[in-house]
Amino acid sequence: MTIGFIGLGNLGEKLAATLLRNGLDLIIHDSMDGTITADEVVISGKFKENGSKLITSGAKWADKPIELAKKSDIIITCLPSPIICAQVMESEIGVIKGFSAGKIWLEMSTTSKSEVLRISKLVSEIGGYSADCPVSGGCHKAATGNISIFAGCNREVFEKIKSILFIMGKKVLHTGNIGTASVLKVMTNYLATANLVSCCEALTTMKGEGLDLAKTFEAIKISSGNSFVHETESQVILNGSRNINFTMDLVLKDIEIFQKVADEKKIPLEIAPKLIEIFKDGISTYGHRAFSPSIIRRLEDKTGLQILCDGFPESIEDDNDEVLGYEVL
Repeated sequence: MTIGFIGLGNLGEKLAATLLRNGLDLIIHDSMDGTITADEVVISGKFKENGSKLITSGAKWADKPIELAKKSDIIITCLPSPIICAQVMESEIGVIKGFSAGKIWLEMSTTSKSEVLRISKLVSEIGGYSADCPVSGGCHKAATGNISIFAGCNREVFEKIKSILFIMGKKVLHTGNIGTASVLKVMTNYLATANLVSCCEALTTMKGEGLDLAKTFEAIKISSGNSFVHETESQVILNGSRNINFTMDLVLKDIEIFQKVADEKKIPLEIAPKLIEIFKDGISTYGHRAFSPSIIRRLEDKTGLQILCDGFPESIEDDNDEVLGYEVL
């Protein structure tokens, strides 16, 4: 079985490396930097350097998505936005042009349900199969094959792809039909964003109160106020790097998709609109590629307080052993 992997950013490169490390035949491609136009879908070779480590480890390079699709049994996309994914899949040199019956498209981007359903219909018309399989848990867990994966597809397709998912991730949840995983993913990213903003407010308020931030971190960690976000992102906030391998533009994209889901169902949200406002302001002030924990700078700048503390890591690493994944029932 040959796997084609498109999208070698912070997350995609780690997922692809896990497949390669576990002995799979891998073809890679990366040409998306988020700034190209629809007419510049592939700039041959320009982004080959993004996959240089993978190529050195045995991966093969494809100059165009169509070439990758022709040579692959399963085609994985892990891209920054629905627009870019549509370009990669539907252009004249895109994945669908190289698709044939029996192949599987596995969408690991964080995207909208409507886009997954729309493109999967095009795939099914060729006789192919589709699944949306976004991940959750952070790039540090993707690097060790211990990330969690949601899988939206019918059960027949899940049985075809689960061995691949068990390699890339530790906990795999079959969420139902295609599209369900994407909805759940943006929901979890909304919750993570709410956690991040509340952690920023908590740390800043305790700093203003004069409390030791190391003790504040531990107090939250051992309390009912703890969260995955606190245990990871609060550490890089306190270090000052704010590096969690996730940027403000991606946060905004995800919470806006979540807001759209609520709007379509006429559910009047109150927190999500405020989060969108906060991150739009953060992007306008610090730039769209600023790391998402840098949102704390809004409070630092307004208060004159520095939310920094010695003894915290510059980045988060997963120190758990790599193990074969399993289905969460």
